[in-house]
Amino acid sequence: MILAVMVALLVTMVLALLRAFAGPGLYNRILAINMFGTKTVLFIAVAGFLFGRPEFLDIGILYALVNFVATVAVLRLSHYQELFGGTGGGERT
Repeated sequence: MILAVMVALLVTMVLALLRAFAGPGLYNRILAINMFGTKTVLFIAVAGFLFGRPEFLDIGILYALVNFVATVAVLRLSHYQELFGGTGGGERT
């Protein structure tokens, strides 16, 4: 049963990556990458349960924190690029 959950998570991770590459817009792609990160955390937790290694949960929590911070950083960067006309950081000429 746990193996079926791992396979299902892998399938959803592949679908999230496909959506990230074929997404219609920037925000849809960022959302797909965030979803991939969340599925990765779930996969790490299930793998830890399957292998009897509870320390995998610590790794999953750390990865979730990194995923959250990276998503917020990319969203802020894309927001500032939209504000300043895509110059990449607010240079004024």
